[in-house]
Amino acid sequence: MAAGRNLSFDVYHHARENPDLLALSVAGTELTYGDLAGLARRLAGVVRPVAHTGRVGILASRSLAACAGILGTAWSGGTYVPLNLKLPEERLVMLLETLALDALVVDARGAAMITERVRAVLPSTVVLADDARLALDLDGIVVQRLGSLPEGGPAQPAAVDADHLAYIEFTSGTTGVPKGVMVPVGAVNHYMDVMQAWFGFRPDDRAAETCDITFDLSVHNMFLTWQAGASLHVMTPLQMVAPARFIRDRQITTWLSVPSIIAMMRQNRTLEAGSLPSLRISMFCGEPLPVGAARAWAEAAPDSRVENIYGPTEATIACLRQPVVEPVAVTPKREIVAIGAAYPGMRAAILDGEGRQLPAGTPGEIALSGAQLATGYFGQPDLTAARFPVIDGVRWYLTGDLGMTDADGLFHHLGRIDNQVKVLGNRVELEEVEMYLRAASGSDHVAAVAWPATQGSATGIVGFAVGAAGTPDAIRAALRERLPAYMVPGAVHLLDDLPLNANGKVDRKALFDRLERGLVPEAEGRAA
Repeated sequence: MAAGRNLSFDVYHHARENPDLLALSVAGTELTYGDLAGLARRLAGVVRPVAHTGRVGILASRSLAACAGILGTAWSGGTYVPLNLKLPEERLVMLLETLALDALVVDARGAAMITERVRAVLPSTVVLADDARLALDLDGIVVQRLGSLPEGGPAQPAAVDADHLAYIEFTSGTTGVPKGVMVPVGAVNHYMDVMQAWFGFRPDDRAAETCDITFDLSVHNMFLTWQAGASLHVMTPLQMVAPARFIRDRQITTWLSVPSIIAMMRQNRTLEAGSLPSLRISMFCGEPLPVGAARAWAEAAPDSRVENIYGPTEATIACLRQPVVEPVAVTPKREIVAIGAAYPGMRAAILDGEGRQLPAGTPGEIALSGAQLATGYFGQPDLTAARFPVIDGVRWYLTGDLGMTDADGLFHHLGRIDNQVKVLGNRVELEEVEMYLRAASGSDHVAAVAWPATQGSATGIVGFAVGAAGTPDAIRAALRERLPAYMVPGAVHLLDDLPLNANGKVDRKALFDRLERGLVPEAEGRAA
C-alpha cells in the first residue's frame, strides 16, 4: 500500500469491484460497499466546497452518521476529528473554538449536545443524521440531512500524501487543555500493512466495532475491515455489556477490544469454554492483559489466535505485539502478558531520564520510534518538542510508560511513570482532574488517586481536598459540569492535611494505601 493512500480508497475500490458485498451493519441498517461509497461521496461533495482548515468534526459515535462522516471526510481529502459525546458543554465549546472546523457531522446523541453556547461556535455547515432532533434553530448555518445529501460529489477519493493528517484524536491533558494527537495517513497505512501481512484479513471476515470513535482502536476496526472487503458490525453500549451473544449471533470472526471486556464477561459467566467458536482473530489493547483473562478467552475461542498488542495514540493504535501461546510470556510479578516485540518499521527502547538506553532487566521509560509516530499535538509545539525529542538523530516518542526488556528481548509494561492512568479504558491525567478539583473545592491543596485499581487499570477516581469551601456532594456536582463522567471522582474526601513525600510533593501512593486499608473514614466526606 502506498504510504499516502487515502483511507477511503478501499471502500471506493470495493464499491467498483464488489458493490453488493456487505460493508457495514449499524443500528439495524445494512449498507453494501456501493451504498457506503455513494454516501461517503455525497458527504464529500458537501464538505469539500467549504474546506478551509480541512478539519471536520464528528459529534457522533456507533452510528451511521459517524461512519459516513469519517469516510466522507477522508474522501474529500480532509481530516476527521472525533468529539466525545460525553463532553461537558464547557469543554465542547472550547474544542470547537480551537479547532475552527469546516463542518460538523452530528447524530441523534450529538444533536442533544447542541445548546445555545455550542450553537454560537458551530461551523458554517452541519450534516445531521436523519433521526437527529435539535432543540433550537440553526439560523445562518447550512444544515443538510444525511439521507438527503445532493447527488454527485468527487468521483473518487482525493489524492493525499503520507504526511496528510488522517485524524486528530483528543486525550486528557495535564494543563486542562486536551491534547489533540495528529495522526498522518502514512502512519495508519503502515499499521494496516503490517497487520494485514500478519493476520490476513479476508472478505468473508465479520468484524465487531467495539469502540467509540474517540478511541483509536476504532481505526483498526473500521479500516482493516474495509481494506479486506469484509463487513463491520457496530455494537451498541448495551450489546457491549454481554458481547458473547452478539459474537455468536453475528458470527463475528475478528475482535479487538480492551481487556476489561473479558473480566466483565467472566463476572457475568458468559465466557465459557468453546462459547465463541466463530472467532479466528482476537486482539486486546489499551490496558494490561491479565494472563488468566487471556487464557479464559483462548478457551472460549478455541479456533482463534489471541494477541496482546500495545501502543499509545501517539504511535498509531499499536506497535508492539505478543502472541498468547503456551508457555505465555508473563511480566514478572504482575501476572500480565508481556507486550512483546516491535512491529516492522518501528523501534522500541527503554530509556533513562537522560535518553540513554538501559540494559535488560532495568526499568525505564518506554520510547518508540519509526513509521507510525504521530505528527505531534495540535496547537502545542512545546509539548510536541518535549514528548517527541530527537535523540542521536532519531525522532522518538516518550510514552510515559514504565517498562523493561527481558533476557529474550521482549518488552514488559510496568505501569505509568507519571500520573496518567487508564480509568474504565479511558486515558486520564490525574493532574487535570486536580486542576478542576481545585476550582470546585476552592482549595489549592488537593489530590486525585485512581482507585480501585488492579493490574494497571482503574475503575474510578477518588479526590481529596484540604480546607474545601463546599461539601463533597457540591464539589462533585461542580466537577460533573466540567468533566466527562469517567473523570469525575466517585468520592471526595475532606482532610485536615495531605501526606507528602520526601520531595515535598503530595504522596499519592500513601493516599492509595489509605484507601486500600480502609483508613479513610466516612466522616471525612465520602460522597454517596
